[in-house]
Amino acid sequence: ELYDYKLQNKRARLNQQIIKQMRMRAGAENLLKATSNNKVREQVVLELSYVNSDLQLLMEQLEGLNSSVDVYQNVQETSSIPLIPLGLKETKDVDFSVALKDFILEHYSEDGSNFQVEIDDLMDLRQACRTPSRNPSGVDLLASYFSQLSFLEPRFFSPTRQIGIFFTWYDSFTGVPVCQQNISLEKASILFNMAALCSQIGTRADRQTQAGLEDAIAAFQKSAGVLHYLKETFTHTPSYDMSPAMLSMLIRLMVAQAQECMFEQITLPGIRNEFFSLLKIAQEAAKVGETYSEVHQSMIQTPIKNNVPFFWTTMSELKTNHYNSLAHYFVSTALLDHHLTPSDDEDKQEKALSQLYDTMPEGRSPLDILKDKEERRRIGKAHLQRSIMGHEEAIRTHSRCRHLQKLDILSDILQAGLKRALTKFEQNDKEDEFTDYMLAPDIISKTEKKAEMEIPAATKVKVKDLFQRLGPLSVFSAKQRWSAPRTIRLRLQDRDLGFTLKGDAPVQIQSLDPLCPAAAEGLKEGDYLVAVGDTECKWLGVSDVMKLLKDVDEEGVNIRVPTKSATYGGLPKTYSMICLAHDEDDKNPKSRKVAKKPSFLSWGLKNKQKSSSTLSLPNADYNGPWNRPCPTYPNSYNESALY
Repeated sequence: ELYDYKLQNKRARLNQQIIKQMRMRAGAENLLKATSNNKVREQVVLELSYVNSDLQLLMEQLEGLNSSVDVYQNVQETSSIPLIPLGLKETKDVDFSVALKDFILEHYSEDGSNFQVEIDDLMDLRQACRTPSRNPSGVDLLASYFSQLSFLEPRFFSPTRQIGIFFTWYDSFTGVPVCQQNISLEKASILFNMAALCSQIGTRADRQTQAGLEDAIAAFQKSAGVLHYLKETFTHTPSYDMSPAMLSMLIRLMVAQAQECMFEQITLPGIRNEFFSLLKIAQEAAKVGETYSEVHQSMIQTPIKNNVPFFWTTMSELKTNHYNSLAHYFVSTALLDHHLTPSDDEDKQEKALSQLYDTMPEGRSPLDILKDKEERRRIGKAHLQRSIMGHEEAIRTHSRCRHLQKLDILSDILQAGLKRALTKFEQNDKEDEFTDYMLAPDIISKTEKKAEMEIPAATKVKVKDLFQRLGPLSVFSAKQRWSAPRTIRLRLQDRDLGFTLKGDAPVQIQSLDPLCPAAAEGLKEGDYLVAVGDTECKWLGVSDVMKLLKDVDEEGVNIRVPTKSATYGGLPKTYSMICLAHDEDDKNPKSRKVAKKPSFLSWGLKNKQKSSSTLSLPNADYNGPWNRPCPTYPNSYNESALY
């Protein structure tokens, strides 16, 4: 944890220096465009070259921190080729306190200070996500915060209104900051860090054991799965490290590293010097080389090549050459060390060799090659030639990158591969032989276990909504605005409250009797019941609210009901004659005979009937003005027009 904290501070300092240099460069470029004075232009161009040089050095330092720290820590302890970890994105602190408390007061009409504990828990959770531990617990921590954001977004972030919370995240590769009020940036960045953390777990796994290799494979596949989920879910991210092109490249990289670990898993017990085993291992190595070739091709495309660390590009190119060279070496060993004997399965060997190439060398049939000792030796030496050339190219690639030069074990592995191929070639080279060596054909890649993306369940971790006291999210959300709850006194009238209840939590008022005392005090049809007396009932269903209301006596009990504030976009403030007629009827409701509807409580008290439903229907002869068909308005109401 202390190491992670120091690393975070180094990255933060580098990010700040990069921001300063980028601002200076932007100012110099603007001055260069604005001035026509030649002396000023020469001075600006000179200063701009210094700024670009400083910026390049800072980028290289950030590259060293983000890309190769884990490699340097682990590769010296193993005899395996290093893997590439993905660096975590850095962020600034976010103060949710003021904005959320103001929103709770304004939007939900509740005292925001009553939710200080929940806000503190949210801020502590986010702070912990800045330096997660590099193990599955760290991934779970990030997943918990991501799930919490899924509750936070509909609760406080409306698509039509900003609440003043700014999220700042730095590009993982360049250190360039992105600042937005859109919570989608926060969610996408957390997903990116989940993928990065999985890749670091895979890099740190013990690849000298089967269990460690299984952990590494699972980690890289999960990393690829999270990146794929990020790419498909957040399609317009402002940070280039989360652009579709960059994410596609990262997905390929994680899949390639999983495939590499699968190859190591196959070869860990040892490679049998047997014809079929050697051909199988050759095709497995060719598969790893093929996947890294795809990674390298995607890395050298513009503009990815301008943002990806040079360490990554050279490593993918090196691995492409290394594993293709291994494939050619194993094929040459199978052809040079094993000859067809009468006891061998001729058909099986012929089939195995025919599946090794797209086209057979020089048009020869597989059986002819197997039976002709000299032809086997000639083709085997051709594969050795390609193996030697590939190893030499890998060593040259290794020498071009100063980060790779620090990895002594990598140099030893490459040198050992080249020496082994050269020794094999010398053993099968005749002094008096003078022939033109043929070019060995490419080897068809094939694997028994293909690495695939795995979207972990961690992206959908079940957590408790920190702000669930505000009520069910389906009702109490940022899209629906509510007035302050009204307090209404409920009193019994002929052992009847005058309404029924419906729906899940929170329950709604239904079948309201317009002549009951509650209606006279302002209770309306469709009101949500959020409190009975001192008991909050936002999360209570019909049966639970029944228990609270059944003990109401003649003195009554207070209930609280909020009103949904609706803004009808474009609805003119005019009234039709029908509306005015309704208003006249409303002014004197007692002038009409109204048959009382049985209420929720009176249904059981008066009728003494058992019912499977809590709903009551109005009488058929009810002809009050509220039962008239109301005029229809234009469909101009829009939830997004509330603000």
